[in-house]
Amino acid sequence: MKLDTQRWRSNAKYFDFQGHQIAYWTGGNPNARPLLLVHGFPTCSWDWALVWNSLSSDRNLIACDMLGFGLSDKPRSGYTIHRQTDLQEALLAHLGIDEFDALVHDYGVSVGQELLARQHDGSGAQGFSRAIFLNGGIFPDQHRARPIQKLGVSRLGFLVGLLMSRKSFGSSFSEVFGPDTRPSEAELDEFWEFISHKRGNRITHKLLHYIADRVTHKARWETALVNAQSRIGLINGALDPVSGKHAYDRWCATLPNARHHLIKNVGHYPQVEAPDEVAAKVLEWLAD
Repeated sequence: MKLDTQRWRSNAKYFDFQGHQIAYWTGGNPNARPLLLVHGFPTCSWDWALVWNSLSSDRNLIACDMLGFGLSDKPRSGYTIHRQTDLQEALLAHLGIDEFDALVHDYGVSVGQELLARQHDGSGAQGFSRAIFLNGGIFPDQHRARPIQKLGVSRLGFLVGLLMSRKSFGSSFSEVFGPDTRPSEAELDEFWEFISHKRGNRITHKLLHYIADRVTHKARWETALVNAQSRIGLINGALDPVSGKHAYDRWCATLPNARHHLIKNVGHYPQVEAPDEVAAKVLEWLAD
């Protein structure tokens, strides 16, 4: 059963992070092992709506809209992956959670890598066990930026927010999906509802700071993956023009002892395009 946006909004809870209100959701079996869901750019935790009920059957789910995304506050600055990782750790502490697994996508893959890196160097995330990655710029040299991303990180980046409309968003966003799994107009309306909340579309260029972060912390984040191969996996949509089959091949070559699963007919949002397959594979890997 798919959740609707009004129900999703009404189920949101809030906590304070460094003076900002952060929207978060919990669900599933409160006695089961926690699974932290970390969303991508430019969307929010609504990305998990199609897999939420399936994952809830066996897991205690936790998800938040990170700073600048969805229903959470959108400050003028401060959008680094390290700060967003601090936010995830603060959320877990707020909920009293010490042990957890994570499912991360797109922007969220960098948060997942930073959590693994903190665990490795002893600076945080000591209860982090298994991580499952979906499409994202895990390896910066394999990230094929879209035109809007290239503009967003240029000196004219502010124009992205000024020019972005529901129509232009729908056109560019649909291009990262598989040709047979693109969102309907109604589904695009749902994504846009959260992106444009509190004029979030106007700060799109600021959220793109993660692209520079990935280059800066490349060695740290890739080393974290190498050191965690026995407990990480990648579920990849092959037709993704940003981080599809080419990024999957790099994962397999760089991390030969890590799990991997390719979905050949979908693109950048496998949890939206093939929710049943993604949920089944996540639960299979976490139960193994």
